[in-house]
Amino acid sequence: MTRSATLPPHTPPTTAFPRGPASWPVLGASPAFSTDQLGYATRMQREFGQAATVRLLGNFTLVMLFDPAYIRSVLTENPRNFTSREFNFVLKSLLGNGLLNIDGEHHRQQRRFVQPAFHKKRVESYAAIMTQHTQEMLATWQRGEVRNVAEELQSLTLRIVAKSLFDVDLQTHSRDLGQAFSDVILFPNGRMLSWKKWLRIDADFTPYGRFMRGIRTLDQTVFDLIAERRQNPRDTGDVLSMLLAAQDDDGTVMTDQQIRDEVMTLFAAGHETTANNLAWTLYLLAQYPEAMATLCAEVHTVLGDRTATIEDVAQLPYTDMVIKESLRLFPPAWGIGRRATEPFTLGEWRLPAGQFVLMSQWVTHRMPEIWGADAAEFRPERFDPAHPQDVPQFAYFPFGGGPRMCIGMPFAHLEARLLLATIVQQFQPKLVPGFRVVPDPMITIRPKYGLQMVLDQAL
Repeated sequence: MTRSATLPPHTPPTTAFPRGPASWPVLGASPAFSTDQLGYATRMQREFGQAATVRLLGNFTLVMLFDPAYIRSVLTENPRNFTSREFNFVLKSLLGNGLLNIDGEHHRQQRRFVQPAFHKKRVESYAAIMTQHTQEMLATWQRGEVRNVAEELQSLTLRIVAKSLFDVDLQTHSRDLGQAFSDVILFPNGRMLSWKKWLRIDADFTPYGRFMRGIRTLDQTVFDLIAERRQNPRDTGDVLSMLLAAQDDDGTVMTDQQIRDEVMTLFAAGHETTANNLAWTLYLLAQYPEAMATLCAEVHTVLGDRTATIEDVAQLPYTDMVIKESLRLFPPAWGIGRRATEPFTLGEWRLPAGQFVLMSQWVTHRMPEIWGADAAEFRPERFDPAHPQDVPQFAYFPFGGGPRMCIGMPFAHLEARLLLATIVQQFQPKLVPGFRVVPDPMITIRPKYGLQMVLDQAL
């Protein structure tokens, strides 16, 4: 259960910033922050509480917000007073002016174009595609072998989003495209002090070269897809058909570049988030065998040996609890950034226009003050609909909130439940002994070295 988060008792706001750590001249706290973003943000909350001001490179200051009431204020109560594009600049070369990189009326217009693809009935119509592709992946798995499950899931979810949203079968291209997305996403654009991002040599042996190769591969794929649809127009009921047919009130249609940007955004976000969610879920289940046993018992009771359908989803409550708890501990993105367009008040502070704020799901989702002494533990029962844990609103926000909440959340949540149930019907993956699992907070939180798992057969 969530209850309304309340701001601390009102005191007259001042222009003072929240307290923060001491920092080096010029470099500020950038070395410590860049080295361990997740650990650093967590330390800021432990030391300073509801909010902390961190000075980074030069005079750049970042106010980190940890209190659910502050997060709600920014995301849902005053969303038009903030922009997000400054935080998403690292995605600009990949996503262009897609939904993640635009604000204001342009964002609202584009969201209206795309929204019908994620209406409840349409999302439910994708269920058969999700399970079919998962069964095809599992048919290549064998008991006792070792697989990089994170990589397998990236390929699987890319195929699913391509077929569901764009009516494209990537049977022979999913791994190449998955590698292209990885090369782009893993480029250290967002790391202030990384020397690798400055080595702008377009060659395969450099991160920048792989980044540019990934962009070229993805661009060619998407523009070829758009050109084929332009030459052979047909309404397949998918997102691409909607974008090609979309018109402004004055009859203006979207350009190929605009369509490319939205397609790329949905391709990237539509497969990356669910793949990571499932990878971390399987990792957690391997660490907590009792939860795995409970999950498998539910799946086998409801499904037996048959393929899951949309009608089964409501009968899999523990599966849903597992996914939600996994999203708490390993949210798709570790933080959400905004820049204020005008002065704003949060509790006792009056912060100026232009101020950057960061709200971290990773930190707030793990705060013992909110979730209890076992906040770091994987306990799906927190989300038991009969006895939910009582936490404030916006103590849990894996997909953001307000008008910029992830548009694909219904798709991702259905996909995660169906794919997880289908996988554990046949296999109970276990981590290879001694394999090192490290969260890598790039644009999303991926396992830094992949996820090598032994494919134990389900009992």
